[in-house]
Amino acid sequence: MADSDDDWRVTLSVSQPQAGQAQPSSTLRQVEEDIRGQVGRDIGVGAGEAQIFLYAGTETAAGEAERIARDVLAEHGIAAESAVHRWHPIEEQWETPDVPMPQTAAERQAEHQRLVDTETAESLATGKAQWEVRVELGSHRQAVALARTLEGEGQAIVRRWKFLLVGATNEDEARELAGRIRREVPADAVVKVEQAEVGWPFPPS
Repeated sequence: MADSDDDWRVTLSVSQPQAGQAQPSSTLRQVEEDIRGQVGRDIGVGAGEAQIFLYAGTETAAGEAERIARDVLAEHGIAAESAVHRWHPIEEQWETPDVPMPQTAAERQAEHQRLVDTETAESLATGKAQWEVRVELGSHRQAVALARTLEGEGQAIVRRWKFLLVGATNEDEARELAGRIRREVPADAVVKVEQAEVGWPFPPS
């Protein structure tokens, strides 16, 4: 798989001054702007309360951006610790560079299945859906009708006026459910698959 524009991330965590040490005169926002001006347009730069993030397409580019950022921080008298991570497309989370990436279709499928199995086990162990299908319908009546149908099938449902959230144990189950719902709802309905944010019991009682 080819790198995307932001497969690599450098996190610079700013150290807080110890008692008796001088506070840096520059704010993190000022430092962020200085870094952005020096790393170039190919590097994404962002900042949190005590962190600066650098996003790059390759490990080499991330390393060079980290070096430039450290120089800028030093100029402002700010110390920071850094960590480098790579986006894992199957796990859909940041991992350390030593975590191997699947290279073949079979490896990617095996990795995906492992993730699905983990999601399912976590959903059943915690009693909470890990994924959900969000359905936005054209009317309250349509939402009620669909909710009754899905509840009759034993699906976990949260209904809010014209919206429905339908729980699933894993991403594959959610996508399969979304495909079936799309075939049953009006063409103007909006059906999305998302990671669950609602702490509903699952499976439903």
